[in-house]
Amino acid sequence: MPQSETSLTFVVRRHVPELIAPAVSTPRELKPLSDIDDKEGMRHQVSSIHMYERDPKMGHINPATIIRDALAKVLVFYYPFAGRLKEGPTRKLMVDCTGEGVLFIEAEADVTLKQFGEALHPPFPCLEELLYDVPGSSGIIDSPLLLIQVTRLLCGGFIIASRFNHTMCDGEGFLQFFTALGEMAQGEFIPSTFPLWQRELLSARNPPRVTFTHHEYEKPKNTKGNVLTMHDMDTKSFFFGSTELSAIRGFVPENLKNISTFEMIAATIWRYRTIALQPDPEAEMRFMFPVNARTKFNPALPVGYYGNCFVLACAISTAKDLSHKPLCYALELVMKAKALVSEEYVRSMIDLMDLRGRPMVNLDHAYMMSGVSKSKFDDIDFGWGKASYRGIAKEGLDFLPGVFNYYIPFKNNKGESEIMVPISLPSAAMDIFVKDLNDILMSNNDKKTLKKHKLLVPAGCSSKLLTSML
Repeated sequence: MPQSETSLTFVVRRHVPELIAPAVSTPRELKPLSDIDDKEGMRHQVSSIHMYERDPKMGHINPATIIRDALAKVLVFYYPFAGRLKEGPTRKLMVDCTGEGVLFIEAEADVTLKQFGEALHPPFPCLEELLYDVPGSSGIIDSPLLLIQVTRLLCGGFIIASRFNHTMCDGEGFLQFFTALGEMAQGEFIPSTFPLWQRELLSARNPPRVTFTHHEYEKPKNTKGNVLTMHDMDTKSFFFGSTELSAIRGFVPENLKNISTFEMIAATIWRYRTIALQPDPEAEMRFMFPVNARTKFNPALPVGYYGNCFVLACAISTAKDLSHKPLCYALELVMKAKALVSEEYVRSMIDLMDLRGRPMVNLDHAYMMSGVSKSKFDDIDFGWGKASYRGIAKEGLDFLPGVFNYYIPFKNNKGESEIMVPISLPSAAMDIFVKDLNDILMSNNDKKTLKKHKLLVPAGCSSKLLTSML
């Protein structure tokens, strides 16, 4: 199930980077970000990549020319992206809508799309060449808020790689922007979804009031032992297709059958990762994952809102309980953490940011996973049809090695849908993790394996039942 990286190398010839400004004059104003947007943990860049095959009907049209022109047009509607971030009192972020523009790079590479392999997924070879880090462009303050590189391939296909400042939008917001970019590339004059700023909708209440315990910002009760060291780290990508998912679902009790695929994979990895790391039994282990809060509000956020609108759900357990109780214990913890997210939970978190000066997420004994499977990047079309691959460009976040990874959907070489989860662990722990995970995925639910991994539990598994079983 784990897979190694490709050794493909190639040369990319880049044109001089340029700033693309809105096609017409746009308002010069200061636009404050929301109290979700300017959290300390949002102040970083996020990369994505889209890979397109040659389309005979497009002839010799240069995709870079089409996308460059479309970018200028879409920035008329999304003009804050053409500005620069400033910090106000108490480090409050706001966009100075200067109209300076976003970075754009046209390039050519001596490689074909086929050489990347039949199953396209991160890590991508030579990513630093496909998404060039223009010197001085990767800062948060007074830097371009978006960078797009269009690289034409020998086969007639092309790659669009992009990097955006996370304070400006989340995955849903960037999907909205990129969809509009595709519409403009195909000749539309206005986007199908009109963008709305209205970041004040997600600002702290007056007076602020914290009504929930937000464990992700608190120090764990017990942090015995050093769970994760950066020494001798090993990274492997794990693939979950229909066979693997069916094997895991065989361990899910009837009352949890409505669990999502993300929750099921995440809880399984959290449990076996903990077992592999062998932390102090009383250490408080935490699993954090983003939950889209757009559907939690009443009245709902207006259609077109493209700012950040998610919170971190947090499941908590001692290492002993997580490792020794049945798998459905971890499943239930993850499901309950997600179910806790409501409008009041989101408001409480926003107020916490205001009262405590944007605290960072506490990463002691933490593991984080972000799922991107529900995005509709598949539908983005610049005139060359749907992308062969679309989505996250990297396996995780560079500043959170071993702690954070993505849950990445892709098509295998048979055209079947799978989920890839890259994991980084110390080598010794990785050996244990691979053995245990393969053991349950290859078990065919036989009782010997179920008993060994404490997966053989009565139907109707619940927290109350789990307590009584010990």
